[in-house]
Amino acid sequence: MNNFKVLMNGIIKENPVLVLLLGMCPTLGTTSSAINGMGMGLATAFVLICSNLVISLVKNLIPDMVRIPAFIVIIASFVTLLQMVMQAYVPDLYATLGLFIPLIVVNCIVLGRAEAFAAKNNPVRSMFDGLGMGLGFTLALTLLGATRELLGTGKIFNLTLYSEKYGMLLFVLAPGAFIALGYLIAIINRVK
Repeated sequence: MNNFKVLMNGIIKENPVLVLLLGMCPTLGTTSSAINGMGMGLATAFVLICSNLVISLVKNLIPDMVRIPAFIVIIASFVTLLQMVMQAYVPDLYATLGLFIPLIVVNCIVLGRAEAFAAKNNPVRSMFDGLGMGLGFTLALTLLGATRELLGTGKIFNLTLYSEKYGMLLFVLAPGAFIALGYLIAIINRVK
C-alpha cells in the first residue's frame, strides 16, 4: 500500500505540472496536440522511471561532491537511449518534439526527483515515484494538448469533432498554451 501512495502522489497530490508547476518549458512548448503531449510525457516518464531506479541502486557508491554530475550522466544516458529508439521507431514524433527530447536531461522534474527521492529511498519505492511523477506529467501534458487541439482545430488525437474553421487559432499558438494551462490549473484548484 505504501508504494501505491508514492505512485498516486505524483499523479494527484504533487502533479509536476498542475500542482508543482515544474517543467513548464516542455509543457508549453510541446502540447499543441494531444499526441505531442502524450509523447513528451511518456518520454519523460521513461527517463524518470529508469533514472530513479539506477540512481537508487548506485547512490551509496557515488561520493557527495560528484553526486549531481553523476545523476546528470545517468539521466543523459537514458535520454540518449530514448532518442535513438524514438529516431528509429517513431521518427515523426521525434521530429515534432525535436529539441525538447534532449532537454529532458535538465528537466527539473527528473533531476529534482533524483535528488529528493531516488537518492534517499530504495529501488522499488524510487521506481514507483518515477512512475507516479511520469504518469502525472503525461496526464497533464495530454490533457493540455487535447484542450489546445480541441479549441484550436476541433480535433482530439486527430479525430475531428467539429470543423477546423470554427477553431480558435490562438490555442494552437504559444499564447494559447499559457491561457489553456492557466484555466486548467484554476479548474484543478477549484475542484480541490
